[in-house]
This record gives sequence, C-alpha cells and structure tokens, in this order.
Amino acid sequence: MHADTGDGPRARSGGEAVIVRAPTEARNSGTYDIDLLPALDVLRQINAEDTTVPAAVGAVLPELARAVELGVAALESGAAIHYFGAGTSGRIAAQDAAELPPTYGIPPEWVVAHHAGGGDALVHAVEGIEDDWEAGRADAAGVRPGALAVGLAASGRTPYVGGALAAAREQGATTVLISANPDAPLGRDVDVHVGMNTGAEVIAGSTRMKAGTAQKLALNAFSTAVMVRFGRTYSNLMVGVDASNAKLRGRVVTILVQATGMPEQACADALTAAQGDTRVALVSLLADVDAADAARALNASRGRVRPALADLGVAADPR
Repeated sequence: MHADTGDGPRARSGGEAVIVRAPTEARNSGTYDIDLLPALDVLRQINAEDTTVPAAVGAVLPELARAVELGVAALESGAAIHYFGAGTSGRIAAQDAAELPPTYGIPPEWVVAHHAGGGDALVHAVEGIEDDWEAGRADAAGVRPGALAVGLAASGRTPYVGGALAAAREQGATTVLISANPDAPLGRDVDVHVGMNTGAEVIAGSTRMKAGTAQKLALNAFSTAVMVRFGRTYSNLMVGVDASNAKLRGRVVTILVQATGMPEQACADALTAAQGDTRVALVSLLADVDAADAARALNASRGRVRPALADLGVAADPR
C-alpha cells in the first residue's frame, strides 16, 4: 500500500492498494448521518451539495477561457480537439463529443473522445483500465501537432489520462486538464489546468456526483464556447444544423424565421434552394442573394455567417 501522487508512467494491477490524496476522496462532515435519513432528507442533502457546483466552475472561468482559445486555435490550424478520460469522466467526454456534430454541423473528426477501455467501457465498467499509463499513450497516438488534448480526471491523477497527455505533448499538441482537484498532480505539466474545487462528495469518493457534474458543466461550456468563437452560431442560434430529416427541417425553418423575421414559407423556400444548408439559406435571406452567391461568401469566410454578410455589404442585427 502506498500514497499516490499521480506521477510517472506506471500501470497498477492485482492487489496493490493506492491511497489517492485528493479533495474528492475526503469525508463530507455534512452527510455523516445520511444512512439514517428518510428518502426526502437524503435528497435534500444531495441537492444542497449540488448547489455548490456552479460556484466551483465559476471560480475557474479564466482558466476555462484560456482552454477555449486553445481549442479555437487547434481548429483554426486544421487540427482537432481530443478528449481523454476514464469512467465517469470518459463518459462525459464521449457524450459531449457525440452531440457536437448534430448541434453545430461539424465533422466528427473535429472533436474526438477517447475513453479508457474503448466502447465497451462506456456501458460496462472495466476495472483497472484507468491505471494504465501506456494505454493512454497508445490512445493518443493519433494526436497531431497543433491539436488540443483535453484530459478529464476528477482526482487529477488518473494514469490513463496522464499517459495520453504526455504523449500528446511529445507530438506537439497543447494540453488541458479538467479536474476537481486544484492541486492535481497532472496539472503541473499541462498548458492550462482547470482545477475546480468541488470538495468532498456526499458519499466519500463517489466522483460521479459533484465532480462529475462540475466536469459536465465545464466541458459543455468549453465546447459551446469553442463553437461560438469558431463562428458556428449566428447570435445565439444554431446555424450549423443541416435539415437532414423532417423534424430538423422544421427546426431550421424556425431558426431562419427567428434570425430574419421573414415568413415561414419564404424561409422554407430559401432552405430548399440551399439544399438544406442552414447558413446558406440564412445568408441568402439576409443579403437578398441567391444560394450560389451565399455559398461563395460563406466559403470565403470559412463558414462564418457575419463575415459572409459583411462581404456582401450587409450589417445584420440578429435581435
């Protein structure tokens, strides 16, 4: 048995006990009697602890903003953003990456999630895989120079994440750690450490609780801000959505009505002329040009609506 600092490329297995020194492992003095309480009071204690999470995220927004700019820089350079995590952290990462293409119309290779143990570990816990430094290095083998590698680890010491970040650095990527431990060992070597102080969990060490919620909030905010800064929205509207089915077509028509103030039929006709491309339809409507001219302006602006409109001589107000 030994105390773990998270340092070094080692995997651990069979019978060795590791004492993790992290705030997430401490006992919460406010929930000592939780096992004696009726259901409603158990829920009240959980809810009271959950209300502290947004403030913990808010305290690290400057660091999160730096991470956002690194993400935008990676995409601007033609590289990708890679997430690495195990357990709850990895599942949060996988969910975030999976939801970006349909929400913002981006290729799936722009933001890629790597979960320790692969796809099977997303639905079934694979014991020990998070302790494998070399597995992290192997999963980061495809990270290219200019990319951004984002490691998620509640304790800030997960060997799988450490191996992935180390390999990514060696390959010329910038690195970010998102943790629930301001003093995370892995935070020493990254470009930005987003270390949220969520404190002790309701149930000691159950980091799917506050630490997981904090990581979900931070990662959602990170990816959304990257998409906004990268021009994948117009005002607060999702203009990267492509109308690939009837439900999405209706949603896109609503977005076009909201953005332009024009009648539904005019927006539907513009969407048809744009072959389902929301941004082409939007620029066509706002600039009063045909779909071909709108597409050319968007190509010149790398898909950003406002610069495309400016190039066409339109100063749009999306309110």
